[in-house]
Amino acid sequence: MCGWTIGGDMTEKQFDILIIGGGLVGTSLLCALEPVIRANRLKVGLVESHDLDEPRDSPPSYDARASALSYGTRLIYDQLGIWQDLSDDATPILDIHVSDKGHFGQTHLNHQAENVPALGYVIENFRLGKVLLERLKGFRDQQLIEVLSPAEVTGMKPLPEARMAVEVAGREGRSEVLANLTILADGGRSPLLDKLKISRKQFDYQQHALVANVSLDRSHAGIAYERFAGEGPMALLPLKGTEAGDHRCGMVWTVPNRQINEYLALDDQAFLDQLQQLFGSRAGRFIRLGQRNSYPLILNVAREQVRPGLVVLGNAAHAMHPVAGQGYNLAIRDTMALVESIDHSLAAGKSPGELSQLLQYVERQKRDQNLTLDFCDNLVKLFARKETGVILARNLGLAGLNVSRRLKTRFARKAMGL
Repeated sequence: MCGWTIGGDMTEKQFDILIIGGGLVGTSLLCALEPVIRANRLKVGLVESHDLDEPRDSPPSYDARASALSYGTRLIYDQLGIWQDLSDDATPILDIHVSDKGHFGQTHLNHQAENVPALGYVIENFRLGKVLLERLKGFRDQQLIEVLSPAEVTGMKPLPEARMAVEVAGREGRSEVLANLTILADGGRSPLLDKLKISRKQFDYQQHALVANVSLDRSHAGIAYERFAGEGPMALLPLKGTEAGDHRCGMVWTVPNRQINEYLALDDQAFLDQLQQLFGSRAGRFIRLGQRNSYPLILNVAREQVRPGLVVLGNAAHAMHPVAGQGYNLAIRDTMALVESIDHSLAAGKSPGELSQLLQYVERQKRDQNLTLDFCDNLVKLFARKETGVILARNLGLAGLNVSRRLKTRFARKAMGL
């Protein structure tokens, strides 16, 4: 798989568990693993390409990007003792409004009807990252984990007894890391999958996500919108206001590839006018636009999530369309299931990388993963279709969902990750 051999002039480290990637998923995993690490006196390492000791620049307050956390993810972070540090910066989603532009179908979800304080929460990524990074540094100070940062993984090789040998290049040169369980949490573009010859199932939506923060002329009232307009969905997520009193929302607009450069080139007012035309006036008038960014939308699913001594986690395992905001929340559910699997292996006196237990973990999560991936994929494709019969059927479906308490609750609980 790679052109290096065990031994040679490299220093050697050994871990029970090695996590590759110190992003939101990797650090959440460490937080979930903390009691298991302490109870079993595990030796755990984390490899991160960025220097975790280098101060992170905070983004401009207006333009800070945000993610939607489901109510289920909030409960998980509550269980891990993290939510108390996030709650003040999180904007609750009290209502969700789903509509199909130019047609009668719509569905409205309300937190009170579902007996929850919020259907979900929106939090700026850098604030979530800051809290998780502070927890990571605390673990390091307590010598609970060893952090290799900044460092790059340059090679991986399976060893007997379900272990992995990982070559790491850092400031102090190369080191060879041996781990009973290696967890890849290095993002959707993970180059390590290629090194391990793990293929991906891919589907190119021929779309870009165009993201920006916008301001309304009135309060968003905690309402999140999913508007199927034109050739792709448009989401509007409630955000904390600014000191200047802006009623901010995070916008994710799905745009066909052939139009993305056109929309990026529009001046701010022309863009807001186009946005208003497609979105309508239900949320108010768009009066301010922040910096625009875009990225291609490609369904990317690893065909193998486990091997002896190896787990693929987060976007490296499954990167999906952002419609309905389910990707990160699915990764957190996978993370908790993986920690439970590791705990079971250790309780049975087995290695955390023992394959039979990891296969059981994947089998348990496959239903949740497949339902979530199929839901997002089918939703995008359904609302992209222009046939009269399909349009009528989907609008009848939205209208029917809106009047059926039982169906609406099932839909809401899925959206909440419960």
